[in-house]
Amino acid sequence: MATNRWWRGAVIYQIYPRSFLDTNGDGVGDLPGIVEKLDYVASLGVDAIWISPFFKSPMADFGYDIADYRDVDPLFGTLADFERLLAKAHALGLRVMIDQVLSHTSIEHEWFRQSRESRDNPRADWYVWADARPDGTPPNNWLSIFGGVAWKWEPRRGQYYLHNFLSSQPDLNFHNPAVREATLDNVRFWLDKGVDGLRLDAINFCFHDARLRDNPPKPAELRTGRGFSPDNPYAFQYHLYNNTQPENLKFLEELRAMLDRYPEATTLGEISSEDSLATTAEYVNDRRLHMGYSFELLVDDFSVAYIRGTVERLEASMTEGWPCWAISNHDVRRAVTRWGGAHASDAFAAQLVALVCSLRGSVCLYQGEELGLPEADVPFDALQDPYGKTFWPNFKGRDGCRTPMPWNGGNESGFSDGQPWLPIPPEHRERSVAVQEADPHSVLNATRAFLRWRRTQPALREGAIRFLDAPEPVLAFVREGDGQKLLVVFNLSASAVDWVLPEGLRAANPVVAPGITNGHIDGNTRRLPAHGAFYAAF
Repeated sequence: MATNRWWRGAVIYQIYPRSFLDTNGDGVGDLPGIVEKLDYVASLGVDAIWISPFFKSPMADFGYDIADYRDVDPLFGTLADFERLLAKAHALGLRVMIDQVLSHTSIEHEWFRQSRESRDNPRADWYVWADARPDGTPPNNWLSIFGGVAWKWEPRRGQYYLHNFLSSQPDLNFHNPAVREATLDNVRFWLDKGVDGLRLDAINFCFHDARLRDNPPKPAELRTGRGFSPDNPYAFQYHLYNNTQPENLKFLEELRAMLDRYPEATTLGEISSEDSLATTAEYVNDRRLHMGYSFELLVDDFSVAYIRGTVERLEASMTEGWPCWAISNHDVRRAVTRWGGAHASDAFAAQLVALVCSLRGSVCLYQGEELGLPEADVPFDALQDPYGKTFWPNFKGRDGCRTPMPWNGGNESGFSDGQPWLPIPPEHRERSVAVQEADPHSVLNATRAFLRWRRTQPALREGAIRFLDAPEPVLAFVREGDGQKLLVVFNLSASAVDWVLPEGLRAANPVVAPGITNGHIDGNTRRLPAHGAFYAAF
C-alpha cells in the first residue's frame, strides 16, 4: 500500500451497495454486507473497490441525491460500519474509493432548505436560481437528462431552480466561491478518514453558463447516445451551456491541489459531454484529475472498428493523462447482453473481462461482471428507477443491471433474508457465486485466473498501446512497457477465424493467458476459436 501510483493500471471493482449483500433483512444491501464479502472481492485479484453512494439521502435517485455528505444513511449502516469496512479492506490490500456527487444535492439537504426560503438568506446564492421569462415560462430551454424541463418553480422565492437530473436534485451554484469551499471541505472529511480515492459523479456538470444561454437544437439524425433515444427530448439539443463550462477547469485544479496533500489518494471522473473523449483529455492530467472515464464503451456498438477508433482517438488527444475503461456499470445494460445478446456464452463473458483489462489504462469492473451476469428483465410493476418509469416501455431504465448479487441458488440467492428491493431472476441464481466457485471452468474462476496473471504482466498494467491492422472481427494490438512487449489478439465473433500474423510478429512466442480460450499458431496463421484470444511475447 506504499506507492502513490497504485491506481495506474489498477482494476477497480464497483460495488452497488443496495444490491451487494443485505445483513439485516430489510431487502437492501448495506455496509456490513460489504464487510462480510470483502474476502470474496479480494479473491478476484482486483486492486480497489469503488462504492456507490451510501450517504444520507431520501433515495429519490438511490443515493445520488445526497442530504448529508458526511453521514451514512441508516439504510446502509453507520459511520462506524464504514470505518470498519475501510480497515478490513486495507488489511486485505484493497484500496477504497467512494462516490462523490458534487454538482447537485437532494432537496432535503440543509443548504437547499435554507436557499429556497428567500432571495436574501445566507445561502440564497448557493443553488442556480433564475427569474421566469415575462410570460412565466422557465428562463431558458435547458432540459433534464431524466426527461422534461430542467427548471422547477419555487413559490417561496418566486423563481425557478436548475436540476440537470431529477427535480429533487437541485444544482449547486459553483460560480459562488463559498460553494466550492464547502464542497472541498466535504471531500476533505473523507480523505482525512483514509479513503484512497474519489469517483466523481457527473463531474463536468458542476458549472453552468452564467448567461443562461439557450442550447442549440440538434438535427433529428444525430439524436443518439447513452440512454438518449429519440423519444427523450434531452437528445434534441447540443448541451453546450448547461454543463462542461470552462470555469470547471479551475475548480478541478483546486480539487487536485487539495488531493496532492494526500499523495496516496486518486480521482476518477465520470465525464459525459457533447464530445466526452475530448473533455476527458482536457480534464485528465497532472494538474486536474488523475483518471477519467466516459461512456464510449458503454454503448451498443461492439465492433473492431468502433473499439479501435475509440481508444485511438483518446490516445491521440490525451497526451498527459491516464484513462480508465468500463464496459458495464449501474447505469447501462450489462455488457454480456448489450454486446452478446440473450444467449451469450461463458467464453464471451470471460473474453469481455480480458479485453477491457488488456487496454491501456485502469479498469472498472461492475459487480456481477465476474459472473457473466446477463441483463435482468424487470417487469414494470417491480420497477424502482424513476428514469425507467418515465420512459417505459421504450426505455426500461437502469434496474435491469442493478438487481442483487446472486451468492447462491436459493430463492433470494443468499442476498437477503427478506424481500429484495428488486427481483432476482432465475438465470442469475443459476450463475451464482456458489455455483461458479464449484466449477473450475466458470466465468468467475476464469476472471480470477486472468486478473492474477495480468498482475504479473507489466506491459498490460502500464504499457503503451499500438493497434495493428486486422479485418473484422479480429482486434489486434501491441502493449509495450517495462521491458516487455505483448501481442494481443481477440476474435470478437462467435465463429472461429484465421488471421495471418504480420511478418514482423511471426517470431512472437505464444503466452498462455489463463481464463480465456487461447488460440494457436499454424505456420504463419493465428487460429482463433470463437470468442478466443491470443497473447504472445516478442
